[in-house]
Amino acid sequence: MKSRSGFTLVEILIVVVILGILAAIVVPQFTEASGEAKEARLLQDLQSVRSQIELYKLQHAGALPGSGSASIVEALTGMTDIEGTLLAAGTAPGKGVYGPYLQKIPDNPFVAVAVDGQTIEGGAVDGTPGGGDNGWFLNTVTGAFYADDDDHCDL
Repeated sequence: MKSRSGFTLVEILIVVVILGILAAIVVPQFTEASGEAKEARLLQDLQSVRSQIELYKLQHAGALPGSGSASIVEALTGMTDIEGTLLAAGTAPGKGVYGPYLQKIPDNPFVAVAVDGQTIEGGAVDGTPGGGDNGWFLNTVTGAFYADDDDHCDL
């Protein structure tokens, strides 16, 4: 008599059920960790940009980026003079030449990135912004810098 080796249908079903239970336990932990990582990145980017805005204010007699002839993004990523005027690319660093403060504007991980990247919207707003598609918001009166999305605009 030949003996057959292999698994029965019941044994295979038990293994599949056990793997399904394990997957149901493990998968939510990974998705939660992904969200926490995005939030940690957002907080780090907020801290970095806020500190560079403060440095800009110190070097430009209390003026905020975007208050001169350069836009907010240009003022933070380019070289400016004391009045906030954007200087030509390749200007040599020296007395009266400030910046760049950031190599590029970081992406808000909770806002879809446009083709040309995220920008910083500026304006005078009471409270906190949210629901924007720019990625970031700079209050041009108080200098407060926020994430421009509904869930993280109060960080």
